[in-house]
Amino acid sequence: MSSSNDKFRLRLFQLIVLALFFLAWYALTSPTLLPPLYFDNADKAAFFFGEPQKVLLRIWEWFSSGSIYEHLGVTLLETVLAFAIGSASGLVIGLWFALSPTVAAVFDPYIKAVNSMPRVVLAPIFSIWFGLGIWSKVALGVTLVFFIVFFNVYQGVREVSPVVLANVRMLGASQRQLLRHVYLPSATSWVFASLHNSVGLAFVGAVVGEYLGSARGVGYLILQAEGVFDINTVFAGILVLTGFALVLDAIVSVIEKRLLVWRPSAGETERSI
Repeated sequence: MSSSNDKFRLRLFQLIVLALFFLAWYALTSPTLLPPLYFDNADKAAFFFGEPQKVLLRIWEWFSSGSIYEHLGVTLLETVLAFAIGSASGLVIGLWFALSPTVAAVFDPYIKAVNSMPRVVLAPIFSIWFGLGIWSKVALGVTLVFFIVFFNVYQGVREVSPVVLANVRMLGASQRQLLRHVYLPSATSWVFASLHNSVGLAFVGAVVGEYLGSARGVGYLILQAEGVFDINTVFAGILVLTGFALVLDAIVSVIEKRLLVWRPSAGETERSI
């Protein structure tokens, strides 16, 4: 009972913080409320920071008219594909490198070199290679997601206790059994920690790619709005992308809870202490 009350109280506090944020935003850009702090008049503040009521109205118009669904569908498809391909390849290659020290040693400087590269500059190259369709955006998103998952999986497998490995080998476990019952469970927590970060990066890859060349997508809508200094539409696109990024992150959290049922929750840990 107390657990449900704690969750309700937490959600209530989160909603209060969100409401206070929008109230402060409205007050600082309204010509009839608080005096503007950094501008000569509130119209300039509204021009630079938008007005929350107009931003929310624009989102409502998008969804009520259905005009955003095509653009949102394209961006979400690019994001999901980049997230899935980047995560899967990072998981597989991270396991391979962690279990093959020689391979890891050979490719170590190249992995570090590619990871240190500002991968956003690859977007024009991907546009030439894959065209202006979704695959150039997916490719950019994959490069952003891959290394987050790769390094977490690699570190998670290498963090396996040598004592545990020695004991399992003494019991006659095969390499496949070690992978299934020791390495993968050890890396799972690291994997999901990286997946939460990768959701946002997958969106970044999709939107940046749409900026550089696209005729559809939420990033395209934001770019068009920036061209005519429509700050309210820009913020509306940002809020829509943020909302769906939170939805994807929540889906990852649900899967994480189902797969990591053995891990105690924060409340259980506090009670045990």
